[in-house]
Amino acid sequence: MRARTASKTTIAVLTLALVASAAPLVHAEDRAAWMTQAKWGVMNHYLADLQGKAYKLRMSVDEWNKLIDNFDTEALAEQLHSVGASYYQISIGQNSGYYLSPNPVYDKLTGIRPSKCSRRDLIADLYESLRKRGIRLMVYLPSGAPDEDRAAEAALEWRKGPYPNREFQLKWQQIVRYWSERWGKKVSGWWFDGCYYPNSMYRSAKAPNFASLAAAARAGNPDAIVAFNPGVYYRIFGMSPHQDFMAGEIDKPELVKVSRSTAGKLDGVQIHMLSYLGQTWGQGTPRFTNEQAVSYSKQIWGDGGAVTWDVPVQLNGTMPESFLPQLSAIGKAAKEP
Repeated sequence: MRARTASKTTIAVLTLALVASAAPLVHAEDRAAWMTQAKWGVMNHYLADLQGKAYKLRMSVDEWNKLIDNFDTEALAEQLHSVGASYYQISIGQNSGYYLSPNPVYDKLTGIRPSKCSRRDLIADLYESLRKRGIRLMVYLPSGAPDEDRAAEAALEWRKGPYPNREFQLKWQQIVRYWSERWGKKVSGWWFDGCYYPNSMYRSAKAPNFASLAAAARAGNPDAIVAFNPGVYYRIFGMSPHQDFMAGEIDKPELVKVSRSTAGKLDGVQIHMLSYLGQTWGQGTPRFTNEQAVSYSKQIWGDGGAVTWDVPVQLNGTMPESFLPQLSAIGKAAKEP
């Protein structure tokens, strides 16, 4: 998803012909089986452009570092624990080119100075706060360059559209690999956005491809689960045998469809839906009643799947109080037999 835009338009159901890589596969059930028991988690889009717009901030490297330094991981983790969330997913960065963890590989490849990667490693600090409460940590990252940072786009050799982007992919996977090795077992999963041209970019028999991107994400944790997002499709499906769970981006959860599921899997891939409780990604007030949010969650749980609900996040990293009753209702329902 792109947090700065409104919800995406519906695209017809797509049948995909998968060209599997010759690399050996580890089946999804070996990694993502925990999601069936976890049932649900929470996502936040903590982004420089989104926060800047919401709070009328003039974003800069200094301002970004100030925001990251003041992100209260303990307060957020306590909120997540109080509502019963099993895991938490946060954006590393997106369109603006600001990221919430250091990455010297990104800095070297882009040549951007001063670095737009934060000094504080927010992911590492989030892990420590979440670990104490038994909550897993997952991360979100686009599969393309930050499209509002022209210098980064040029340096990373990114072309937007149905292109192989081999030069870009080789660089991007170095960046992903650095973060993965830095965090190791602290990160349980990766959700890659923007895999909109899979036949052009990722289904070649030779790397870079889906297999090499997944390998980069698992470099620090071979048990990390990976999802590739094709966009909004109401009949959720897996993109590649190299992913462990479905991205499942949905703007209208009442329309979601799951078919031929077996023990939480569809074609060997863990069933998962990601949608938002606000007006759009990372913004607004609750758009559903508690009963609706619970009902949409139960629909996915009935197929053995997991649900991730995106909610807005405040400057200090905590979730608005207006969303906590709804999250608590979902958490309570998840504990029911």
